[in-house]
Amino acid sequence: MNALVTGSNRGIGLEFCKQLSKEDGYKITAVCRESSPELKSLGCRIEEDIDVTNPQALQKLSEKLGPTQYDLLVLNAGIFLQDEISAISKTEIEKQLLVNAVGPVLCVSALLSHLKKGTKVTLITSRMGSIADNSSGGYYGYRMSKAALNAAGVSMAHDLRAKGISVVILHPGYVKTDMTDHRGEITPTQAVSGMRKVITQSSLANTGTFWHTNGEQLPW
Repeated sequence: MNALVTGSNRGIGLEFCKQLSKEDGYKITAVCRESSPELKSLGCRIEEDIDVTNPQALQKLSEKLGPTQYDLLVLNAGIFLQDEISAISKTEIEKQLLVNAVGPVLCVSALLSHLKKGTKVTLITSRMGSIADNSSGGYYGYRMSKAALNAAGVSMAHDLRAKGISVVILHPGYVKTDMTDHRGEITPTQAVSGMRKVITQSSLANTGTFWHTNGEQLPW
């Protein structure tokens, strides 16, 4: 089985590479802008210098992959910037929208020829993109970008169903990573272990639905 993971050099992406290869037996293609010693130590295929917001880079990636078909895509690359209503930055909002929402859509479009019947496309989003779950405000760019990604995931689910490809939209939890300055409630190991269980249970029957790493279905 083959899996491709974006944002694979650290944090949740790196942990996906570890667990998918060691626990589930996947052959990993690790996609990132710049590799890391930890990623290199896994011995998986690494594709560096890939910006998920750059269509030309993604097209070159698709060409390098040749005839490889993937059973699983984990679209994890993302950024988190704090912004409040009193100090809104147009540039920072746009950057988060581009990386977190547009990037995964560009990835799926560019890699479509590498997907097959039974492939699972996994979008790593956040419950901060849930409108119903927003009880604290703030974080405008991040919330907007993840809500947009969730919307894109539902459209993907409809568009890819006829090809036998399912889409699972996942909140990893509040994870202790560089992105959160290692604040959080769970470790990357715990987060990915839970998400792997949800991915295993995902299918065309529940394609396009939104899940917490603990197995709880989340509201939009």
